[in-house]
Amino acid sequence: MQHTGREARSNARLNAVQAAYQLLAGDAPASRVIDEFLKYRIGQEQDGIVLGEADQELFTDILRGIDARGDEIAAILNDYMPQNRPLASQEKLLQAILQCAVYELLARVDVPAAVVINEYLDVAHAFYAGTEPRFINGVLDKAAHRLRDAEMKK
Repeated sequence: MQHTGREARSNARLNAVQAAYQLLAGDAPASRVIDEFLKYRIGQEQDGIVLGEADQELFTDILRGIDARGDEIAAILNDYMPQNRPLASQEKLLQAILQCAVYELLARVDVPAAVVINEYLDVAHAFYAGTEPRFINGVLDKAAHRLRDAEMKK
């Protein structure tokens, strides 16, 4: 069943980050990872916890988008990485969060930039207790000003 409410979109983003992490950590093609998540992970029980339903269209769009536009996304993100630590040298989970968010900033203009940033900050807080969410916020804020300057000035 396709769920499209706010919670389903948030769950889609969380699952997209997890799938993006899997892409970074392994060598499976994006199509296989997408299929695996849609069939076996999203909305299914894992370790005694039933995972929430997700907007499958949004999930699929994000994963296909980061697969197709990976070089473009990396180039944008590398402009905001510390000089001696390019995106590829960052922790894979951090890379996954940033890639998914920048894809949405690039391609999902139907979603306000502030919503994209807030949603991925929520994901970051789910995984990190240290300074990583602040770092992610800074990078995404700079990327949003670059990609959606008029919207960010409002």
